Amino acid sequence: MDVTLSARAQELLGQVTEFIATEIEPVEADYHREIAQRRAAGQGENWLELPVMRELQAKARAQGLWNLFLPEDHGGLSNVDYTPIAEQTGRSFIAPYVFNCNAPDTGNMEVLLRYGSDLQKEEWLEPLLDGRIRSAFLMTEPAVASSDATNMELTAVLDGDEVVLNGTKWFSTGVGHPDCEILIVMALSAPEADRHHRHSMILVPRSTPGVTVERMLTTMGYFDEPHGHGEVSLTDVRVPQGNVISGLGEAFAIAQGRLGPGRVHHCMRLIGLAEKALELAVVRGTSRQAFGKPLMNLGGNRERLAEARIAIESTRLLVLNAAWKLDVGGPMNAISEVSQIKVAAPRMALDVIDFAMQIHGGAGLTDDFPLAAAWTGARSLRFADGPDEVHLGMVARLELMKHGASR
Repeated sequence: MDVTLSARAQELLGQVTEFIATEIEPVEADYHREIAQRRAAGQGENWLELPVMRELQAKARAQGLWNLFLPEDHGGLSNVDYTPIAEQTGRSFIAPYVFNCNAPDTGNMEVLLRYGSDLQKEEWLEPLLDGRIRSAFLMTEPAVASSDATNMELTAVLDGDEVVLNGTKWFSTGVGHPDCEILIVMALSAPEADRHHRHSMILVPRSTPGVTVERMLTTMGYFDEPHGHGEVSLTDVRVPQGNVISGLGEAFAIAQGRLGPGRVHHCMRLIGLAEKALELAVVRGTSRQAFGKPLMNLGGNRERLAEARIAIESTRLLVLNAAWKLDVGGPMNAISEVSQIKVAAPRMALDVIDFAMQIHGGAGLTDDFPLAAAWTGARSLRFADGPDEVHLGMVARLELMKHGASR
């Protein structure tokens, strides 16, 4: 495994680290406080982008810290080069958006970059790369077990030169953003085809008649404004056949190329989140006393601190290995490794954040510190991009195949 950073990546990492420390961290608490005040004032104006975000984005662009997620074959960074940058952005809830490196926009942009037609790129990729619009990815459905993507029931039926979509999606991240203008919808287009050619990915403008955001969903009490996760119904939604990405029945082939790098990004951001939580734990644990001792010297906390450090370092190496295997052989070369990190990284982050919350006492459960939101984010990632059980099943299957065992 060679995880040596290129000179360009080392320079960008230094710039990103400094930008987060000097530009983002000083204003992030106020950002979240204003979001909370809007929430307390009542739903309605919550889903607005605060002016400070545009200001931070303008500063980031001026320093060349923009679209850093772009893959190496499109003028960007390798997976290995991007991993430490993703880790740094994971220390902040808003840093990925500041650098235009946030999910689901990054994954959607990669789909258009790799599989979109020239017209699709011109109409949707360019404004996404420019940060003028946002997007959402509509896959999960409330009526079926969405851990099996072949279960998706929202239909896409050809009618002349149009595609007609009907069905409901939920946990559609990004759909609440006021600048969300394009949806990538995974739809059942060929029910009689084999299970991996039944579905298609289709571009649906947010303003298309029949598209309705029924409600915004919370994740354990958090709306994640102004991006959010919505339940979206599509009723007789008509779009040109030219809005189908790559071709009918190609959804699974597209997803195979989309999900690998995105999962690495998620996991490295989780490592950054765990590092931030551990720093907060150390500050709290060494500055407060109980029973005549610093908190860190009570109840086995020093051992828990050491275990947290070991867990973070181990997980980082696991993710770097997956990134390297993606770089040298593509998605098919890293199936097991990507599944491994999707299980290991959230579990590690949850353990570290839980330790930090315990050190903070009751304050760790409030919004006075970012720990409760961090725990919720890490917990949700045990579902996002596939639940633990799916990834564990894949790792086990590949291990058994090495020994000639069948399913």
